[in-house]
Amino acid sequence: MSMLISQQDDVTIAMPGERLDTATAPEAETELTAQVDAGATRVVVDFSKTAYISSAGLRALLKVAKVLKEKSGKLALCNANEQIHEVLDITGFLTILSYCETLEEAIAATAG
Repeated sequence: MSMLISQQDDVTIAMPGERLDTATAPEAETELTAQVDAGATRVVVDFSKTAYISSAGLRALLKVAKVLKEKSGKLALCNANEQIHEVLDITGFLTILSYCETLEEAIAATAG
């Protein structure tokens, strides 16, 4: 599995593996979409264990964010390394998705 999923209260926390790319993004998107379909409305993607994200990974995040928005849910990202943070910044993802430095801040960002 390319992603670990856990729950903290009513927040689904997804932790991708080392790479979120063309090989792993489809599975990650499927898993996150399944969580939303099962009722998750607060989702945090924690990049603590992720070293690399490709355009396929970005596309998966965008699709999940769209599904969540349709269900009045929220997605937040956190703990990106310097390279992933730069990719999120350059692609404009930092302006369209919530990004926080820590898991605790990201959980708070999905509230209300």
